[in-house]
Amino acid sequence: MLDENIGAMIALVDRALALNPSFARGWYLSGILRRWAGQPGVAIEHAEVSLRLNPRSGHPYFVIGGAHFDCRRFDEAAPKLLVAIQEDPSFPESYRYLAACYAHMGRLEDAREIVERLRAITSVVIPGASYLRKPEHRELLLSGLCLAAREVT
Repeated sequence: MLDENIGAMIALVDRALALNPSFARGWYLSGILRRWAGQPGVAIEHAEVSLRLNPRSGHPYFVIGGAHFDCRRFDEAAPKLLVAIQEDPSFPESYRYLAACYAHMGRLEDAREIVERLRAITSVVIPGASYLRKPEHRELLLSGLCLAAREVT
């Protein structure tokens, strides 16, 4: 996803936001890009701006929860990811991150339940995570998902 062009995409979104600071979708997209680029603090800030401007501008609770997850703040990530699932129960990424989050918290029974719910909407429990630029963020997600999925089988 974007490969080396993530810097160019961030620059384009930054320009759009400079021209229109009330562009909720732009703040949301900036949050996503910053998360992928390994800037979870900025991702949270931008997703929160998006949320204030328009709570329906995408999946801002997922971005916020995912960024807390990347920082290993699992107690802060889980409630945001639960809200993300409530707002869009068909979005599989929220389930993946919540399952991994629960697994890293040692809540393997909860992780198992989330994986079962994930499998009801997709057969892909453990996807590729190359969109995450920091190897430690990829490893955190994938190791949590492996642990959660292993508990299901």
